[in-house]
Amino acid sequence: MIPPQHLESFHDFLRSSNCKTILALIGAGLSVSSGLPTFRGSGGDWKNYTSIDLATPDAFDRDPGLVWQFYSYRRHMALNAMPNTGHYTISKLSLLNKINFLSITQNIDGLSQRSGHDPDKLLEFHGSLFSVKCTNFICSYKINNNFDDPITKKLEFSLKDFINPNNDGSYTPPIPNIDESWLPHCPDCEEGLLRPGIVWFGESLPLQLIDRADEFMIQNKKVDLILVIGTSRSVWPASSYVEMVKEQGGNIAIFNTEFDNDLENDGSCWQFIGDCADTLPIALEPLIGSLS
Repeated sequence: MIPPQHLESFHDFLRSSNCKTILALIGAGLSVSSGLPTFRGSGGDWKNYTSIDLATPDAFDRDPGLVWQFYSYRRHMALNAMPNTGHYTISKLSLLNKINFLSITQNIDGLSQRSGHDPDKLLEFHGSLFSVKCTNFICSYKINNNFDDPITKKLEFSLKDFINPNNDGSYTPPIPNIDESWLPHCPDCEEGLLRPGIVWFGESLPLQLIDRADEFMIQNKKVDLILVIGTSRSVWPASSYVEMVKEQGGNIAIFNTEFDNDLENDGSCWQFIGDCADTLPIALEPLIGSLS
């Protein structure tokens, strides 16, 4: 439950003339209520592999079949998930003409887009599960919004592979070996393997997206409020934008499952602890009204 005085203070700020420019930083915690795992911390493994084991260029070079099975699973899960009230709250905020607004999402699940978020105000810093691109260095092929499930017949997904017949945590289904010839190949160069169009560990964020975020910060001169949603303030790039907003004299609102004690102690922000799908609609009601 959100403390009434805490909520009243935040609502007063949202209704004031001092809240015209808002930046939202979105992390995996926003999609938890949609049934998607964060792939971080306990319970985030896939067949005893962590995301760090599989989400790297080296992992794809070593065993592209294994990596594609992991992402085929993630694509399937995301396609069968539905945006939650947290997604719809931010989506509605993005459509308000009275607010200068931008979302930077670290999520690759496509749920923000499916909730109706203004695409011109959404930067997918880590790419998308539904983009694919060629690995051939001299080929520039890339396609967005590929919702084929599975992306190739050999990656056909069956939920039976992920059911534990013993219900005791002891069962790990075998991982089939998939020949490289069965994986998706580039239709342009006809040589390169296709890979998920996401930013893997060890890769740089797209410069053009960083430039757009920086342009938003510069053009507006001051961001009045930064929303840190389902991600830690200490994780880059969230940390850098939070610090920039603080230096500008802006305000911070944290929507997460744990308190950030450093921010709580310096009195510079509001913190809404709990499921983002529950806290966001309540906290942002003065701007978006009722979702229903």
